[in-house]
Amino acid sequence: MTTDLTGRVALVTGAAQGMGAAHARRLAAAGATVALNDIRDGAALTTLAQELGGLSLPGDVSDPDECVRLAAAVVEQTGGLDVLVANHAYMTMAPLLEHDDADWWKVVDTNLGGTFFLVQAVLPHMRAAGAGRIVVISSEWGLTGWPDATAYCAAKSGLISLVKTLGRELAPEHIIVNAVAPGVTDTPQLQVDADAAGVDLATIHRRYAAEIPLGRIGSPGEVSAAVELLSDFTMDAVVGQVISCNGGSTRGRA
Repeated sequence: MTTDLTGRVALVTGAAQGMGAAHARRLAAAGATVALNDIRDGAALTTLAQELGGLSLPGDVSDPDECVRLAAAVVEQTGGLDVLVANHAYMTMAPLLEHDDADWWKVVDTNLGGTFFLVQAVLPHMRAAGAGRIVVISSEWGLTGWPDATAYCAAKSGLISLVKTLGRELAPEHIIVNAVAPGVTDTPQLQVDADAAGVDLATIHRRYAAEIPLGRIGSPGEVSAAVELLSDFTMDAVVGQVISCNGGSTRGRA
């Protein structure tokens, strides 16, 4: 099945690299006009926007005023806003008693708070259009937890509850909300894990792959395929769900 997003406008956050860039490319290939956001402007964001014929809109989504500005800018420059892919992330790791309080809350405020503010900002525009799709990128760790990642896991778990609740709340308006919970995926975020473990990146890749039934870590393209599916305006029945792209790691645990 091919998703046709011709004429649709998608805002993808955290789009300068990794999974965000993959999501943007996938939605653009399906016909959408894509607005790309990341916390700061830079060559990667600008180049990708030019490649896809989209917009480059840097801004900090943990700031509610910035989220309102971003949504308004998308509508002003494209005429609409049909799809939100909340992919932004900030992650640091430390044992609970050693995690700096301000940084702990920055993780939560960025991952959970930023998505809350974004949904608030895009809802008026989706309501004006009579429909919308919101795809939230959570994490396998939001389902299972992970040592030394209390802030990140708490935030990603909160996103799952947010999605389930908004799925119920917004479905009557044909604004469909779902989540994708990737497992270990080959993105720059893995360097954070490697640094925390005191090993190089290749070693952390091997360690994670050994624990996955499929025998390898995931790719951004596999996650973006799920994002494309959940952005499909012909599919209304999938509401408030979490698609786990993890090679069987959660199912494979005892």
